[in-house]
Amino acid sequence: MNELLKQRILRRLDALGDDRGYQILDFIEFLESKYAERGRPTNLFAQFTERVEDTMRAGRIPMQAISGTLGIVDSAGKVMKGVVAAAQSVVDEAVKAAPESPPKIPPTADSK
Repeated sequence: MNELLKQRILRRLDALGDDRGYQILDFIEFLESKYAERGRPTNLFAQFTERVEDTMRAGRIPMQAISGTLGIVDSAGKVMKGVVAAAQSVVDEAVKAAPESPPKIPPTADSK
């Protein structure tokens, strides 16, 4: 999709409420199923979030509850990304601090 068309669609979407937004999402998913491969996220957390959202929508849960739940899930995802980044930083620093070759162990009196 070209960038101008995408921007035009986004401007129209910004003016709509969540109810209409979900109707549009349903229509887009219908079009994907009919004409294209479905663009599912490869990120495990994003897949989980979509499943939660779809399940809540199928259960006819009010949009405010869905939005609140997804907000919490999104916040949890951000926290997890921070934890992963911190852990990766610790591992990177440990690798930098580690010597290039294993230290040589001097012979002991027993081994002579």
